[in-house]
Amino acid sequence: MTDVKKSHASVKPQIAPEKETVLGLYVTAKEAYEMWKVDPEKVRILDCRTTEEFLHVGHPEMAWNIPSHLQCYQWDEDKCRFPMRPNPDFVSQVLSLFDLTDVLLVTCRSGVRGCLAANQLASAGYKYVYNIIDGIEGDPVQEADSIFRGHRLKNGWKNSGLPWTYDVDPKKVILPRQR
Repeated sequence: MTDVKKSHASVKPQIAPEKETVLGLYVTAKEAYEMWKVDPEKVRILDCRTTEEFLHVGHPEMAWNIPSHLQCYQWDEDKCRFPMRPNPDFVSQVLSLFDLTDVLLVTCRSGVRGCLAANQLASAGYKYVYNIIDGIEGDPVQEADSIFRGHRLKNGWKNSGLPWTYDVDPKKVILPRQR
């Protein structure tokens, strides 16, 4: 296990500011999968997307789903979107499942919510929380002349040929408390 932590702890790729974490631990989806394969009992894939994203977009076969943010269903006129709000139970739900010494590889759609979740977990005492910087869907194509401009096709779990599924293990989906 120590080798798994050390092998990626010193790697610091070029990170977008919105994906930088307080622990400074980063992996790509491909690197995350390789880390998990080495020690699946101590290296956990934590998908912090909404339950809706987890179910309908697909997810890594071994991932646990604990949403760090919850979808709101009231339209925000200023931002022209349905906003998200933090899941107040996120940290306590993670603490109930994983040891502070576990390696947590946190993923979201593209690495931004993963960063926020990783920072929350670091504040709770976790020392080995990596942000999967390309997430499940990856980064958008930026080339102006591409018909795929804006589509998330550059990298990420699904675009890297890694195993993913729509099948759900209900024991690995931790729903937010109803308030």
